[in-house]
Amino acid sequence: MAIVRSAMGKSVDMSALVSKNEKTRAVGNVKNLNARGDTIDAFGKVIKPVTEKVNNAYSKTVGNRSAQPTRPKPRLQPDAAPKPAIDITELTPEELELEESFEDDLEIEKIKEEEIKKATKKK
Repeated sequence: MAIVRSAMGKSVDMSALVSKNEKTRAVGNVKNLNARGDTIDAFGKVIKPVTEKVNNAYSKTVGNRSAQPTRPKPRLQPDAAPKPAIDITELTPEELELEESFEDDLEIEKIKEEEIKKATKKK
């Protein structure tokens, strides 16, 4: 809050005024509240703090489980059979070409490994 001028021209620091009087009984048509918003008893002791009231109100609206989206948990089936392997007859020509090139790449890698082993044995 800011510093404001009163009608008489005096400067009033509103934040200092609020913090100074936050524990005093509020004046108005709502009974049993202090200036902060806490519920108080007849002696001025805090019964229910304003933070607790806000948390309860929030949990009633936003914290409601039925209002929150939930995802069903996947059920594990112990008797489930493993997925079948991909049938090569179902592949497109591009996919078949990739499969063949993959097999060729594996053969090339095996040959390279053998050459490296032979080179290390000669040294």
